[in-house]
Amino acid sequence: MQATEIYGWLMAGSAGGECDQFDAHVVASILAVSLFQAHERKCLLSQMTGLGGQEMLALVSRILPGTTERFSRLAGMPVPEVGETEDTLRDLLRRGRTDNADGGNALVSLIARRAMEPNHLWQDLGLRHRRELSWLLERHFEPLARRNTVDMKWKKFFFRMICRDEGYRLCSTPVCDECDDFDACFGDEDGESLLARIAANRMV
Repeated sequence: MQATEIYGWLMAGSAGGECDQFDAHVVASILAVSLFQAHERKCLLSQMTGLGGQEMLALVSRILPGTTERFSRLAGMPVPEVGETEDTLRDLLRRGRTDNADGGNALVSLIARRAMEPNHLWQDLGLRHRRELSWLLERHFEPLARRNTVDMKWKKFFFRMICRDEGYRLCSTPVCDECDDFDACFGDEDGESLLARIAANRMV
């Protein structure tokens, strides 16, 4: 099954959930990419999502209730190990959450784990474009999102905040517009969505 087909199946299971369709779309996008990559890399889904089986089951039961029966088979999946960088990012996201609603910690874990992948963050979350990531962060992490006043790339912004909080400098340039590598932090984040890229590659 292609990643786009997985996404369609997941979204079909969102009817009757407590959340609105945007949250369902976000979770379905992340899980679709993660399920596909777990199969391709021959690893547990927890390695791609940062969630153990029980937390995964609780998330889909709330957001994508129509998929609960299938995900219940993963209930015994162990909680994955979390490296220092990922754990620090989790802490930043927890402190920047908009509220303490159920499922918030799962979203923190998902974003932090997917941020360890090499693409733009919106791509590694399976989203369609960068603006969807901004909507997600403004909705669920508003205090943190408000701090990105200069529209820095989100991964760069997260790690800049971590470095600032930890008390050391991310780079030696005092003013961003004087930096020779300005585009690395502020350039376009366009490109193809990861779901579309996977589908195209599978069709070749």
